[in-house]
This record gives sequence, structure tokens and C-alpha cells, in this order.
Amino acid sequence: MALLVRVLRNQTSIFQWVPVCSQLIPVSPTQGQWGRALSGTSQKIKIAALRMYTSCVEKTDFEEFFLRCQMPDTFNSWFLITLLHVWMCLVRMKQEGRSGKYMCRIIVHFMWEDVQQRGRVMGVNPYILKKNMILMTDNFYAAILGYDEGILSDDHGLAAALWRTFFNRKCEDPRQLELLVEYVRKQMQYLDSINGEDLLLTGEVSWRPLVEKNPQSILKLHSPTYNDEGL
Repeated sequence: MALLVRVLRNQTSIFQWVPVCSQLIPVSPTQGQWGRALSGTSQKIKIAALRMYTSCVEKTDFEEFFLRCQMPDTFNSWFLITLLHVWMCLVRMKQEGRSGKYMCRIIVHFMWEDVQQRGRVMGVNPYILKKNMILMTDNFYAAILGYDEGILSDDHGLAAALWRTFFNRKCEDPRQLELLVEYVRKQMQYLDSINGEDLLLTGEVSWRPLVEKNPQSILKLHSPTYNDEGL
């Protein structure tokens, strides 16, 4: 089960392309002390963004999603699950002002770097990979828009967004939709309980189980207020 995910984990390491982190937004020497200070802050955010993206692909139980959501063990399924977790991170970090929005852009950058790397590991033809990247980019931003509308809506609206994107309009078991809606709500609750400054500094995120062994462990917090601003 989940052979593809194990292969990707064994052969692909995010930290193989960590050096790109220092090249994302170069600072001109003419910017002087202010520029160096900005560079130091942005570098810390880039590292935190890398850690947060890493949590989306290394701390998520993909096999449980494959099993409980009856998803095929494919690269596309891996991307849909990763996309969902990246989106939840983006929703959380957009609440942290300019620094949070900057971190969102870096997280998305790392995601596409990782997708390309994994495609190469799988031996995908470069031309086909490029075409697939264009398609996935379009799907990504459409999914983000749909999920944003869903999280601002009630559970029916969120379920509709998950049905369209996560399940690709093919889910016939309402229990799977109910499970995903509950997962997103409780995970967003958990992310909102983490101090924003800590997230900007460390990027460390853990994910609650898809199915809770102890439902009473779910945090009971006030409903957060989300904005609908883009990246």
C-alpha cells in the first residue's frame, strides 16, 4: 500500500535543494545596513517556510488518506493531499500581516520546487512534466479560491469545495466528505492555537490524526476570523 509515497520519500529529500532558499530574493549591496537587516529577517522567514512546507509532506499520513478516502496511490493523489495541507498553512499565515503573506509566497515556491524534483525522480519526460506543471498551477489557484470560499462558509460549503477539488467530483460516500470537513475544521482550530510569532520563527507544524483516537482531545476554541485576501 502507498508504494509510490514510500518511493518518493526514500529517493527525494527536500533538503537536496535547500540552497535555493538563499537565492529567492537577493538583496542589493547598495541597500546598506537596512538591506542587511531585511535580508536577515527574510532569510529566517524562508527557513521557517521551508520547515512548514516540509511538515506538509513529511508529517502527513498519506497512507491513511489513501485508505480512508479510497484514493489511488498516484502522484496526483499525493499532490491533492499536499495541496490541502499547504492551503491550511497559507490560511493560517495570512493572518500574520506582511511577514505572514511573504512566508506564504515562499511556501508556495518550495512546493513547486518539490513537485518538479519529485517528477524528475519518477522519470517523467521533461516536456510532459512542464505541461503538467502548468495544469497543476491552474488547478492549485482554483483549489485555493474554492477552499477559501469553503472555509468562510458553513460545513456544506466546505464539503462542496472538498468534493470539487480533493475528490475531483467523484466521492459517492458522504462519510468521506464528513471526515474531511471535520479534519479541516479541527486542524484549522489547532493551527490557530499556535502563536503566530512562533510560526514565523520556526515554521514547525504538526498535524492531528485524520481519525481521532480520543475525540475529547480536539481543542475547543472560539471560531477564528479569516480574511479573504490572496497571496
